[in-house]
Amino acid sequence: MELRCDNIQYSIEGSRILNGISLGVSNNEFHTILGPNGCGKTTFLKTVYRITKPDLGAIYLDGKPLDNISIRKSAQNMAVVAQFNNLNFDCSVLDVVMLGRTPHLKMMEQEKKEDYEIAYNALKSVGMYEKRNRSYLSLSGGEKQRVWISVALAQKPEMLFLDEPTTYLDIQHQIEIMELVQKLNKETGIGIVMVLHDISQALEVSSQVVVIKDGKKYAHGTPQEVITPEMLRDVYGVESRIIPIEGRRCPIICYDGLCHIN
Repeated sequence: MELRCDNIQYSIEGSRILNGISLGVSNNEFHTILGPNGCGKTTFLKTVYRITKPDLGAIYLDGKPLDNISIRKSAQNMAVVAQFNNLNFDCSVLDVVMLGRTPHLKMMEQEKKEDYEIAYNALKSVGMYEKRNRSYLSLSGGEKQRVWISVALAQKPEMLFLDEPTTYLDIQHQIEIMELVQKLNKETGIGIVMVLHDISQALEVSSQVVVIKDGKKYAHGTPQEVITPEMLRDVYGVESRIIPIEGRRCPIICYDGLCHIN
């Protein structure tokens, strides 16, 4: 499956939030979107998964305009793990994951054995199968995030969008979520588009990195090409060093402080 965004523009109350962003994503790729607060990262993601509608530009799914595809049909191909996921009532973990089968059911159709098997497999893939009968509200933050990833996987999508999936998680659960998403990408071929604040995590897991600055695409390429001291200075206003470590696949980022403008 291929997703293509051409010249996406979006404004709120006359203020331009997105200014001509284009991006193509295919299966097997892992794209991470970086940029400072307020640059338009989440807004761009929302235009792709149809929470907001761009003022100008177009989005295509396998060459077909997304506007011509029903929301139910697009949800069979694209799944979302939003930044904030809330339930106003308690239910079992399995009941939550079964929400992911909704796009595949006709109106008033009951879930079948096959739907439950898909939900079970989704839970197994995130390590939550043994807790399928637990109360959702009794789970930790990291466990809840795993549940929402399994909801998305139960949709059987070809592309998965995640908006800051490690927000508010401790370092252990951040690493668990990053390793899980990376594993899904490598083992299933599912395409990943993820918004992150942690630049070091992006360096570790991504095949491609997109940097947004002031609503425009500042850079796009491999993590090594894009995550540089020059980019961090220009986009984030910080001085930094990229330091290789012997025996480590990726270098580390050392932040030396804010840029001082003379």
